[in-house]
Amino acid sequence: MADEVIKHSVHTLVFRSLKRSHDMFLSNQSMLPPIDEKAEKILRSVKARDSYGQVMSAVQKAQAIKQQEALNRPDTPHDTDMAESAALGSDGAMLPYSAPTNPTPTAIISAPRKAPTMPRPKWHAPWKLFRVISGHLGWVRCVAVEPGNEWFATGAADRVIKIWDLATGKLKVSLTGHVSTVRGLEVSSRHPYLFSCGEDRQVKCWDLEYNKVIRHYHGHLSAVYTLALHPTIDVLVTAGRDATARVWDLRSKANVHTLAGHTDTVASLACQSAEPQIITGSHDSTIRLWDLAAGKSMCTLTNHKKSVRSIVIHPSLYTFASASPDNIKQWKCPEGKFIQNLSGHNAIVNCMAVNPEGVLVSGGDNGTMYCWDWRTGYNFQRLQSAVQPGSMDSEAGIFAMTFDHSGSRLITAEADKTIKIYREDDTASEETHPINWRPEILKRRKF
Repeated sequence: MADEVIKHSVHTLVFRSLKRSHDMFLSNQSMLPPIDEKAEKILRSVKARDSYGQVMSAVQKAQAIKQQEALNRPDTPHDTDMAESAALGSDGAMLPYSAPTNPTPTAIISAPRKAPTMPRPKWHAPWKLFRVISGHLGWVRCVAVEPGNEWFATGAADRVIKIWDLATGKLKVSLTGHVSTVRGLEVSSRHPYLFSCGEDRQVKCWDLEYNKVIRHYHGHLSAVYTLALHPTIDVLVTAGRDATARVWDLRSKANVHTLAGHTDTVASLACQSAEPQIITGSHDSTIRLWDLAAGKSMCTLTNHKKSVRSIVIHPSLYTFASASPDNIKQWKCPEGKFIQNLSGHNAIVNCMAVNPEGVLVSGGDNGTMYCWDWRTGYNFQRLQSAVQPGSMDSEAGIFAMTFDHSGSRLITAEADKTIKIYREDDTASEETHPINWRPEILKRRKF
């Protein structure tokens, strides 16, 4: 009768295997194989290509230009050797050498280049807090002003949309219907409609004459974070956590296009009548410009290194700006050509707004607000939002902001459950608040 096989634990078997391996290779300890020079060279070249392949061509080009400039200089060692050999006689004796008194007429003397300077920024009056409105029971996540500039709407984490009088700040109407946080609002300029979206995956169309929901747009697979109306065509564009932007026909509720291409949450969206008609920014750090007719991406901008949470289009210039924790960048339409960086707002920038006067305001997750001159990128004011009494300092975040249609009032939606309205300081002048501007050499713009 065969002996029964003794069952060992996995722990014991592993240690036995380790001991066998140790005994097998013990004699080879400290006997390393010889280094293959050819393999090492190939390994280094592959690493260099993978790590620096994008810039190697630029470095080689710069080195070639530098060598060419060195050859063209009149005081290069090559020309000096020629002058010394000319000063020596045929028998090797040193002869006196005198430099030519007048340069030859064919000699070209390059004029010194003038360093580029930063243009003087336009003076803007500083902004100050004008009114604080309370009423929501949760974080205020979105704000929209109606085309007549008489009232504005806000949506919050308390699932309620509230409509406020812009002049007095008094509550007019509360709209209930969402079952989760309201993340986006838009008021139509051609119809008496208010559009809203939220984390409940719903996109609603409200008839403001009856204050009721008249249409639902079904199709998003996850939370809807932002929406925008096309200024000339009756289409609505929504985007959210499912990494897509969807184009809807307002009347038929049909999903005209599903703009797929981003690999993460689409957090920001902007529409305009000219090309590109739709611009999206995503947490995958890219911006995409879309052709609305074809429903395809025209261009992808990969300059940002972190999530793009806000995109704003200038009302009169053919440019737009995008905000990320690394930088605020300005771009030229339609091809998305990079213009300049607006550096300094070192926070998670949740929102931006721009008015026709060229004032760009960015709002951060830590309650900071930076005011910029759009043309030059000059930061002329920095504000810290004050939290509501009883709130924690960590509730100083700014989630959304917009200018009214006159550009004279700035409305912000904040984490302390309040809506704040800012306006320009009437008493300020260029003498009391001068521009801290020095005509220094323009720094190289980083992409």
